[in-house]
Amino acid sequence: MWKDFTNWLTNKHSTVQKSFADIWPVDLHNHILPGVDDGLPTLEDTLACLQKYVDWGIKGVICTPHISQDYYPNEVQRLKQVTLTVQQAIADANLPIQFSLAAEYLVDEWYYTLLEQDEVLCFGKDRFVLFETGWANSPRQLDQYLFLMQLKGYKPVLAHPERYHYYQSSPEQLMALKDKGCLFQLNLMSLAGHYGKRAQQLAHKLLQSKDIDFIGSDLHRLTHLTTLEQVFDQDTLDLLSQQPLLNSQLS
Repeated sequence: MWKDFTNWLTNKHSTVQKSFADIWPVDLHNHILPGVDDGLPTLEDTLACLQKYVDWGIKGVICTPHISQDYYPNEVQRLKQVTLTVQQAIADANLPIQFSLAAEYLVDEWYYTLLEQDEVLCFGKDRFVLFETGWANSPRQLDQYLFLMQLKGYKPVLAHPERYHYYQSSPEQLMALKDKGCLFQLNLMSLAGHYGKRAQQLAHKLLQSKDIDFIGSDLHRLTHLTTLEQVFDQDTLDLLSQQPLLNSQLS
């Protein structure tokens, strides 16, 4: 009897992981490119994370290091060089996973200059661009940024909309961005309460209204892998499976 129960539990866990991989075949938004921002510090950490992704059935990773004028003034050429190093390490380790480079841009003056010069790292055939805003206040010129992104042929994707305090208090402002063509990327760890109750509540509200376009880990450290596993429950899988997610188009 115990053997039958163990087999059932193993099969159940495998089914959940397979379903999750179907929903989340590509991790968009993470900080696993080593040593370039506040994310993973070493190549060894990156490979350990990628091995876990492979175990989960994830087929691809789009790394999105921070790019901002004051905090992480990363140059694209350096990011590309580090990406090549990771890709070579993946090949040497025979890991069956694709690894590519994009970025998470803070909407500051430097980002505006990069937009004007068409020097922006994007992802997908539709030229999606991941961006974030400041934590204290909603940016006054965000409409101008959205207009310029679309004028340049990019599709703007707001990172973790559920985490901004000002949108938690005024979700109607958030939905106004949606009406202007801005897509939303949800952090999976928000569903586990990692960023607090208000972020968790707004995350569920956005899922219930089917306003999430992408999901991602926003992983910064290896301990986040354990937090992500808390999302591997059937109720969350059922909710995510109802979303018009675009992650599968990135593989």
